[in-house]
Amino acid sequence: MIRNHILLIILFATSWQLVAQEDQAKWGTHYKAIEERILAETKWRYTYAMHLESNTIIHQAEDFYEYYIHFKYNYVIEQYLNGRMTRGPWSVDGSMLNYSFKRVDRFEVAKLDKQTLVLEFKQPNSKGTYQYHFVRVDSKDAPFVKPANELPDIIVEKMRPAERRRRLAARRKKKKDRKKSASSLPYISIELIGGGYYGGIDPVLRDYIHIKSSGRLVKEFKSRNGGLIVTKKDIPRQELEEFADYITRQKFFNMERIYDCNSSSCQTRKQKKPTPIPLRLAVAYGNKKKVVTIAIWGGDKYQDQYVDYPKPLDYIIEAIQKMAHRLDDDKALSKL
Repeated sequence: MIRNHILLIILFATSWQLVAQEDQAKWGTHYKAIEERILAETKWRYTYAMHLESNTIIHQAEDFYEYYIHFKYNYVIEQYLNGRMTRGPWSVDGSMLNYSFKRVDRFEVAKLDKQTLVLEFKQPNSKGTYQYHFVRVDSKDAPFVKPANELPDIIVEKMRPAERRRRLAARRKKKKDRKKSASSLPYISIELIGGGYYGGIDPVLRDYIHIKSSGRLVKEFKSRNGGLIVTKKDIPRQELEEFADYITRQKFFNMERIYDCNSSSCQTRKQKKPTPIPLRLAVAYGNKKKVVTIAIWGGDKYQDQYVDYPKPLDYIIEAIQKMAHRLDDDKALSKL
């Protein structure tokens, strides 16, 4: 009896070890996890494919072979292959990147930095591991066409050291009696773009507000018939810091990155005209940065609100718009 128990224990231990070895041999756990925000709104150009075990380049992009990918913020990937454009979903799961290309649905991100993307994969009908190598490209060098009503790319502004030194020196010279040293001021940048609907007699092509850390507010409004109108004014530093604190208290930096449709009526409204323009709000305050996108902001005659999002977002957006529409302290007004 004891002998039978010992045999069962040995058999169980051996089976468990074989399963563990098999799990460890599975592909897809070799690299650290990545954050999807690093991939969002990036464009890449394929350069070559390599067989990893032999370290052999098996294919290179030539003049007759062009492959580009664009990871959009709404989890849609655009792929351009030799003149043919396709779209599909993308997502990130740890180190795994899910999107479909040439009968491969999952890739492992072997390398990702500001300039390089390496995707690793195995094909069920072949031996070995392969890698696709990409380099990052600017929008002007990629074949993806941005619709007229789609938001331009936003990058939260980082003040260059030389520019920071120049501004701090100017502040010290003008305001020597300030209690707080200009060098200790937290960096603030607020950008608001889009919202509403594209259509009507005079469609809006651009509606953009940027409040810089210096307090300089720039509003750009462009319509098809009216052209571009640029309004500039200054927001007092104390008011700007108080507003940044208000944004923080509204828990803006804890909000979701994207608020999209969760109802059939909302999805249907996206396809109707006038076309909804997504609204994007980007805020940087000190070492905190956040970009929030609302797929449909603003109601119409059918419905007051299509997308569910935190009410404080409305308060923040309305406050920014009120700052921009103060006509009594305009510094410059130009029409191009």
